[in-house]
This record gives sequence, C-alpha cells and structure tokens, in this order.
Amino acid sequence: MALEITIIFLLLVANGMFAMTEIAVVLSRKVRLRRMAEQGDAGARAALELAEAPNRFLSTVQVGITLVGMLAGAYGGATLASEIDQGLQAVPLLAPYGKAIGVGVVVVVITYFSLVIGELVPKRVALANPEGIARVMARPVKWLARLASPAVKLLGVSTDQVLRLLGLRERPASSVSEDEVKVLMEEGLREGVFHATEPQMVERVLALDRLPLSELMTPRAKIIWINVADPHEAIWHKIVISGHTSFPVYENNRDNVVGVVSVKAIYANLAAGTAANVRDLMTPALFVPASLRAVALLETFKKRCRNMALVTDEYGGITGLVTLHDIMEAVLGDFPSQDERLKPTAQRRDDGSWLVDAMIEASEFERLVPEFKLDPPSQRDYHTFGGYVTKRLGHLPSEGEFFDAQGFRVEVIDMDRHRVDKVLLMALGGAGQAPESEPRVPGRR
Repeated sequence: MALEITIIFLLLVANGMFAMTEIAVVLSRKVRLRRMAEQGDAGARAALELAEAPNRFLSTVQVGITLVGMLAGAYGGATLASEIDQGLQAVPLLAPYGKAIGVGVVVVVITYFSLVIGELVPKRVALANPEGIARVMARPVKWLARLASPAVKLLGVSTDQVLRLLGLRERPASSVSEDEVKVLMEEGLREGVFHATEPQMVERVLALDRLPLSELMTPRAKIIWINVADPHEAIWHKIVISGHTSFPVYENNRDNVVGVVSVKAIYANLAAGTAANVRDLMTPALFVPASLRAVALLETFKKRCRNMALVTDEYGGITGLVTLHDIMEAVLGDFPSQDERLKPTAQRRDDGSWLVDAMIEASEFERLVPEFKLDPPSQRDYHTFGGYVTKRLGHLPSEGEFFDAQGFRVEVIDMDRHRVDKVLLMALGGAGQAPESEPRVPGRR
C-alpha cells in the first residue's frame, strides 16, 4: 500500500499548491508586484499578469484543483478501498461489509488530509507571504493555462454567460482610496511600523486638496504692511516688532500692492553700507484666488520659486496672506512662535517635582500647578512666581534657600544676578496641605 499512499499524498500536495497559488495571487498587492516587475523580477511580472486576468487565472486553478481531486478520489477508491476490503475478509463478522467499510475509510481519510494538506495549511502559508508565493507559482500556473487552454476558455466563457444572466458585471479594479491608506497607517501604527505622529501627518497631507486658503491665511487685518514711502526707521521698527521675514509693499492704498520685500534683502543692503530703498529691493508679488486649495498653492510655490502669496477675493481685493510656513503647519501641526518658546513655564518632572521658571506670571503658574495656591489676586503685590518667593523669604534670595508652603518644599536652585531664575517644588511626604514653615538658609535643612 506504500506506493498507493505516496501517490495520493502527492496528489493532495498538488491540490495544496493550487490552493496556495490562488490565495497568494488574490491577496498580493499589485503595487508591490508592479514595483518588483519594474525592477526586472520575471516572477512578479507573471503574477501581475495573472492578477490582472482573474477569469483566466481562476479557471486554470479550478481545472487543476478539480482534476487533482477527482484523481485522488478515484485512485483511492480503486486501490486503497480494495486493499482494505481484502484485509477485512479475514474477519468473518466484517467480511460482508468489507467493501463499504473500505470506501468509507478511504473517503474519511482522504477528505481529512485533503482539507489539512490540500487547503488549510497551504492557504495559511499564502497568507504569510502572498507576494513571495505568487512570484514563485505564477509561471507554472501560466504554463498549465496554456496546456489546458481549451478547458480554461470554455470555463471562462461559461462563467461570463452565467454572470450576464444574473445581471452582474465585472467592476474595473478600483485604485487605492484615501480611507484604505488611513486604515493601513493605523494598522502600521498598531504594529509599531510607524511613529505615533506619522499617521496624523499623512492624514493632513491627504486633506490638503480639500483645505481652502481661508483656513490657512493670515487675515488682512493682521498683515504687517510696508508703505513704499515709509522712512527707513519706520520700516525697521515694523521688522523688529513683527518677527516676520517678508512683507507686502503697497503704494497709496493697501489694495495697490506693488511688490514684496524680504528682511534678507534689506539687511544685505545695510551690511553693504547702502541706505535701504524698498522700491529697489522688492520683488513682484504673487496673487492667488481664495478658491485655490492648499495643495495647488504648494505646486504654485514650487513652480514660481516663492514662499508667500497674497490671497484675493472675487472682486480683486486682498483678503489675506499665506506662506509656505502656513502649509507646513497644516501638515506638521502648529509651531510655537519665538515668544511662545521663550515664555516662562513650569514643567513637571518624572519624580513628581516641578521645575519652575521664576519669571512665570502668577496667574499662569496657578493654572499649571493648581495644587499650589498663591495669595488672592487682590492681596498680591507681585506679578511673578519669583516675586512670591522673594516676598516669602523677605530678602533677596540665595541659591539653596527654601521654605515649605502649600504642601511643597520651595527651593531656589538658580539665581540670575539679583533675580530668582529657577525654583524647584517638591511635594512633602504628608497628604494634604502641610503647614507653612519659616524660610531656611542653605545648609540648615
């Protein structure tokens, strides 16, 4: 029986190869196959051809699976069943039912191994690496399709006719949608493939084609303008207080914009020892309609080599100003301004303590550290947390001085000459509000 079992096993393996190829080609991503085919991978090219002709491919696979299944069943029934029947003839009680028992055992055993070896295991293998399996198996399947072309064509035509009778039409392969990209990014985030901020950035990039300039631009009322007739002192004052790098230049009225001037051009002129003449330094302004989308503006910036544009309404009036920086913030999130970066704050450290910039305003400190209550606003004769510390100590502090208040130990850890610079707040061990202690000098804790 060893030869018969080996032949049936090989037929089941062949069935598994067809099932594995079917799942692999169906699940393979055409984008990956196309990229590999462009790099010269013949197997990927063959797999892509099969994926783009599903009727021919599925017909070929079904011919192979059906043929192998019929051979396994017929051969098993004709050989193994008779062997079992002959073996049972030696048992008088079972001898009359030997043929039926033989057929039943063969059917059950072949069905079991057909499911495991011929279906489940190969399909699990294909799920693990669909593109790799498809590349390896595509060319043998193509050869089989050529050999069985009459049967494949017959099955393809028959399938089309039945679908036509049912009123079903094959839909063209759809391209990747935005929702599918978002789902893939979320899956990649869960698997640790992407950083936490990358899906958000991709989602914002995909939204650029729907983002109107009105949501990006600086409104007209907040634009810092330069008059072509402004004296040098007035221009320099606007540059200093605004912190911007480029300014629209107008003549007579602000709807008559004659150009754009950059701080770089003005500074280069001053460095050369020449008085800044705005009319000579400005470049032509770029005007864009308010209906333009952010992604179209980005393309305009690239083509025109600009990074700023004035937004106009349908009547030609200027409604705002938009820069490349605004588009970057739409993708990456808001960047803190220079004032925000330098703004004093209080930061909670890993050990639960607070490192406080003493120049933080009292009201902002209470917002960030709500468990520490300062004096009521009507009783405050200070504006910053450093002022509170100086008031509690009663003199100009020294580094290392500390006192207990509001359940915290308040310690001066850095001085900037005659000003408190950094303060450390450490929660005391007891729960609730600890009684306030007298200030102590360094070394007397």
